[in-house]
Amino acid sequence: MKNKSFCFVFRSSLALHYLCFAKIGDGSDEKPKQSFCFYSSLALHYLCPVNQRNMEINGKFDHFNINVTNLERSIEFYRQALGLTPCGEIDGPEGAFKIVYLKNAQSDFKLELTWLRDHPQPYNLGECEFHLCLRVPGDYEAARAFHKEMGCVCYENHDMGLYFINDPDGYWIEILPLD
Repeated sequence: MKNKSFCFVFRSSLALHYLCFAKIGDGSDEKPKQSFCFYSSLALHYLCPVNQRNMEINGKFDHFNINVTNLERSIEFYRQALGLTPCGEIDGPEGAFKIVYLKNAQSDFKLELTWLRDHPQPYNLGECEFHLCLRVPGDYEAARAFHKEMGCVCYENHDMGLYFINDPDGYWIEILPLD
């Protein structure tokens, strides 16, 4: 097969666009060694209908997922530390995974805990530059004292009026007062 290329030109009300395809061969009857698709950014941009390019998404967050090494331990931690309780679950085929959703009465937002059968080792959380935040009602200092008794407070910043706890897998949760 020899080198072949095809170029299509089409016009929209705003511009002229080119969409090109090329197959590069070595001259033999074998399949091409590389295939390339070339297109202008204008072609890609104008293939999308205008109403989709300007669509305003106005959704709400539903859940956040974390993977855990011991599902029962994590469920108990989140129940005790934050008052989150199971509100749904999914069992994977042949026990490959299990998902448990946790929430409380304050919000419809759920924390999704995922346990993977074939991943018993601790998860690599990188530099832990991400976190969840939970605002707690009532006596904020009593909540901090309770978390200190649990031994899960991992960072405090009194000047900013906040602290973080970490769960059994090392995920950080910022704790702030509700008001």
